[in-house]
Amino acid sequence: MVDEEDLKHWRDAGHVARRTLDGIKGEIIAGKHWNEVIDSAERFIRRHGGKPAFPVTISVNDMAAHYTTNSLLEPPEGLEGEMVFEKGDLVKLDVGVHIKGAIADNALTVEVGGGGNHTEQIRAAEEARDAAIEKMHPGTPWHEVGGAAEQVAKDAGFKPIRNLCGHQLERWDLHAGTSIPSYACGSNNPGFKGSPEIGEIYAIEPFNTTGGSGMVENVSPADSSNILRVTGDVRIRKALAKGKLKPLGATMARYIEERYSTLPFAERWAYPLLEKPFPEESEESLRRKWDALVKKLTSIRFVEVYAALRDADGGDVGQFEHTVLVTEGGPEVLTVH
Repeated sequence: MVDEEDLKHWRDAGHVARRTLDGIKGEIIAGKHWNEVIDSAERFIRRHGGKPAFPVTISVNDMAAHYTTNSLLEPPEGLEGEMVFEKGDLVKLDVGVHIKGAIADNALTVEVGGGGNHTEQIRAAEEARDAAIEKMHPGTPWHEVGGAAEQVAKDAGFKPIRNLCGHQLERWDLHAGTSIPSYACGSNNPGFKGSPEIGEIYAIEPFNTTGGSGMVENVSPADSSNILRVTGDVRIRKALAKGKLKPLGATMARYIEERYSTLPFAERWAYPLLEKPFPEESEESLRRKWDALVKKLTSIRFVEVYAALRDADGGDVGQFEHTVLVTEGGPEVLTVH
């Protein structure tokens, strides 16, 4: 439950998130590198009074979600060629903003060059989001919310993606408990019990696909998204006392936790922190140290890593997303101007 005083931060984050999407989408043009758009969006967020709630992600064609560039600008596994937009690409831009831990999450899909090859899919993704939001009244069962999104996708000739969900948002917690289906999951589905609750905030983000199964799969390796998160389950002081961390590892863990709390962060944000204790070290040596640090912090469950996601059948994926506050009178969309 978000109180009225708190709500200002949530609304402000929503305004910045929306302005970022609208301000950056025009930069998704043929010949531009994905990282240029990501960097531009993250700078836009900071310039307008927010901080990224997670690294800005770009997902092209069959890539569905959770991909951001790393500090080496290495392409994701399976990508042929450069990370440069080409005419006809179907591009999802997903932007999260936080202000003092109050989070807004929104996304849109565009076709590079606007050639009209994906017009129906883009429209269906946007309309599915809006149809789901219309159902976001207190007491409406989650399966009805998901069913509304699926109906739009099916009517337009696409499949909803069933193993990607919307999610509840809480302060400093991007995926807080409740998951929201984007398909007709049925009234007895144990994963989607309950309904929208007054005063709670949810990200509504149905995905659709031209693929046959309506499922996404992980891109290998396990950290292919280049995104990490502090779990919040491990105390640095305790890990140090038990010998699970050496002093330098503890210092780095502290740097990371102080900067990002329990929100997702990019490898390319955190990697430069190593230059502080090792100013004279070679790039090769710093890379080894970084890899060892992440391995250690992951093994003790201080951080977790994420895989990028792609359509299991190689289908093109569309997505739109808003952040919504549930009030007595129904949904209030926070990711607006």
